Amino acid sequence: MNRFILRWLINSVALFAAISLVPGLALHSTRMPDWVALAILALIFGFLNALLRPLLMLLTCPLIILTLGLFTLLINTAMIYLTSWVGGLFGINLTIDGLWPAFLAALVVSVVSILLSLIFNDDMKRR
Repeated sequence: MNRFILRWLINSVALFAAISLVPGLALHSTRMPDWVALAILALIFGFLNALLRPLLMLLTCPLIILTLGLFTLLINTAMIYLTSWVGGLFGINLTIDGLWPAFLAALVVSVVSILLSLIFNDDMKRR
């Protein structure tokens, strides 16, 4: 349970960083405060990453190998778009102004997630 909460918090911080840093990416919600919308969006992002990302990685394995792993960023871009679409079904509008903002958001989310995972996984191992 602690691991799930940690992953959810890391996803929340990573999505917040992407929304704050990337121009062309905005979060709007009319039904709830923005921080609640961000928390729900991080939950959606986590579920989609847990369910679909392994399948996409398996199906595109030759492309990932040929591009030395860079194709993974395109998979992450697709996950950002999919998160935006599913969030829209729940009344959370993650507006993406094009492919480049989505790609940059995927890059920011990846870097922030990796850094926070390294920091907090080391702390969890020490306990």
